[in-house]
Amino acid sequence: MLHSLHLRDFVIVRELALDFSAGLSVLTGETGAGKSILIDALGLLLGERAEAGMVRQGAERTELNAVFVTAALPQVEEWLAAESLQGDDGDLLLRRVIDAAGKSRAWINGTPATLAQLKNLGELLVDIHGQHAHQSLLRADAQRALLDDYAQASELARSVREQYRHWQALAGELQDAEQNRAAFEAECERLQWQIDEVAALNLAEDEWPELQAEHKRLHHAASLIEGVQGGLTVLADGDENCQSWLASVQHQLAGLADYDAGINETLELLEGAEAQLADAIHALRHYADRLELDPARLAEVEARLDAVFRTARKFRLPPEALPAQLQEWQQRLSELGGTGGLEGLQARVEQAEAAFRQQAAQLSAARGKAAGELEMAVNAQLPELALGSSRFAITLLPLEAPAAFGLEQVELQVANHPSAPLRALAKVASGGELSRISLALQVVTSKVAAVPTLIFDEVDVGIGGKVAEIVGRRLRELGESRQVLCITHLPQVAACGHQHLQVSKTSDEAGVVSAITVLDRSERVAEIARMLGGVTITETTRQHAEEMLGIA
Repeated sequence: MLHSLHLRDFVIVRELALDFSAGLSVLTGETGAGKSILIDALGLLLGERAEAGMVRQGAERTELNAVFVTAALPQVEEWLAAESLQGDDGDLLLRRVIDAAGKSRAWINGTPATLAQLKNLGELLVDIHGQHAHQSLLRADAQRALLDDYAQASELARSVREQYRHWQALAGELQDAEQNRAAFEAECERLQWQIDEVAALNLAEDEWPELQAEHKRLHHAASLIEGVQGGLTVLADGDENCQSWLASVQHQLAGLADYDAGINETLELLEGAEAQLADAIHALRHYADRLELDPARLAEVEARLDAVFRTARKFRLPPEALPAQLQEWQQRLSELGGTGGLEGLQARVEQAEAAFRQQAAQLSAARGKAAGELEMAVNAQLPELALGSSRFAITLLPLEAPAAFGLEQVELQVANHPSAPLRALAKVASGGELSRISLALQVVTSKVAAVPTLIFDEVDVGIGGKVAEIVGRRLRELGESRQVLCITHLPQVAACGHQHLQVSKTSDEAGVVSAITVLDRSERVAEIARMLGGVTITETTRQHAEEMLGIA
């Protein structure tokens, strides 16, 4: 969730530092006070393009900083890790600097970042509802993702995308192969010949270094036998040998130890040397027993080495690389359809298409079931949001050709009155209607949606009275599971906030300055009373404001 925001020299804000809490935070203030500044600042931090007019008049640059808590957002942590942009555990720092010429720089956790990275990360952090320019609900991919999330089919959708890409990659290879049939067949023949040549060797993974070691041993067997026997003679078998000399020295020193105990330390060392010498003699005898001259085996090993070396030289490879290269050729031939050539590749394309269509059909079924349930749930919310004459629908539009996202496009539709035909949401709904439909969707899908912070702007346009109170309750209900920020003109909505922020505007010699402050209980009463009563605030108005806060 959004933890804090710091602005400096942004539009009409000289400097602003705000800490946000969980739940529903409401922003209120006089018309023209600059309530949209918060949304504009967050938009820039989440990848929107900057303009020179965003720098406060007379300042050289504007600085925007935001801290998000991401400890409970594994999808964000995974994205940061994939982009090598990790920060302190559980915290995410976004920074944007814009100079007076409109040039900007951005950082994620202190590392320079692109606008595309900010935008991709922003889609995991914040969803802004209200103005069409910010409305993610108008995007086809967002509508599809919302339905897939509600259907708990996001993983299935990901698998469908992977199956589609695999199918298309094979189909592309088949098309290339058909267009270049001679080259394709020549490549298959070449691969098969190479595989046959290397496979005939039956060379094991570690056989080459083992052959080299065995050849060296067999080739020098006579020298090894002579050297080992000479060593045994010196150490143990000769008339004068190390073992007997060591025993003699030990005997002499043992007699002298009676006169000076200081010799015992040397005797202990010699006892250790005697034990090690005995072990060495035993190991050398064991090695000698296995040594023999074997000209036949030497010739066999040399023939094997020669065969491997000639094959490796033929393909200009080091001998030890032949087993891995054989696997690579076999894999490539398999991708081209194996020994079946074009027919084999065609079969693989058909298998990939069948696998895609099987999973895509499962996704279509999940979407169809979830669409009906979501429609009913959202339509049940609309009357309370002053949209009782509207009808919401989710339509699955079959595609002429399959796509990476499945066999159909998902389109959110609405009819403004019972006799009107259903039309795409973007073409029918006004800003206020769109915000309220979004609110209904977010309330219904809050248990499965992934974005932790929601911002609603103009959610209360065209409503009042009982409907405004219901909208406030819905927002507060949504705030129980998500962080919600709402810009509102309605006291009924403002009273439902867990946190209340007031936007004000003043003038000084430097120009107009906007500020945002967090209100305490008494200040909230005064602000809600202002929203209720206008310029003149009576005691009755204050009591009404107190009552609204108490009920909320």
